[in-house]
Amino acid sequence: MPRANHRQRLLDGALECLRTKGYAHTTARDIAAAAGGNLGSIGYHYGSKDALLNEALIEGFRGWTARISDRVRAIDADNPLQRLQLAWETVLEELGRDEALLRAFLEALAPAGRSPELRAQLAGFYRETRDDVARVVAESIGDETSARVIASLLIAVSDGLQLQWFLEPGEAPSAEAIGAAAALVLSMSPGARASRGASARSARPR
Repeated sequence: MPRANHRQRLLDGALECLRTKGYAHTTARDIAAAAGGNLGSIGYHYGSKDALLNEALIEGFRGWTARISDRVRAIDADNPLQRLQLAWETVLEELGRDEALLRAFLEALAPAGRSPELRAQLAGFYRETRDDVARVVAESIGDETSARVIASLLIAVSDGLQLQWFLEPGEAPSAEAIGAAAALVLSMSPGARASRGASARSARPR
């Protein structure tokens, strides 16, 4: 079998193990068995089991975020708040389809504190995600500089909501609740208050 195909089989096997056994409990033997290979091939192609698991984790989440981005781009809604609500519905649906991958990702965060390599890989993944989300936001607002800041905020909120959903799904806010909360926050902004004040003044009888 060509080396490239063998390398991909190892990656696929590691991703399967992440979903079935988790990041912390997957062994090199588990990956070799899932890939139909041998222990030596892991070191040959990836250097170590940890390096292979890390790459598989990133690839898994790269595919996950790509699916979400594609679905969000396909949303037919001119109102940004409506797009936000529908986007969160998409995230919730994808979480339900691949909860095991989210669990593996959360397991990998603690080791990242002591592994510069894993931390660098996760940071790189976050940069990719931020750039992708920023492109989607820029399509809605037309301001690339602001879109990048908004993307960072959306990722932070999304990560927190995903953690809530993972720990206590019944208490995580629904897409409708998030849309209503975002509308409330925007209504409290200085610009919105100034606009309401101007409207009220113009409505007064002269």
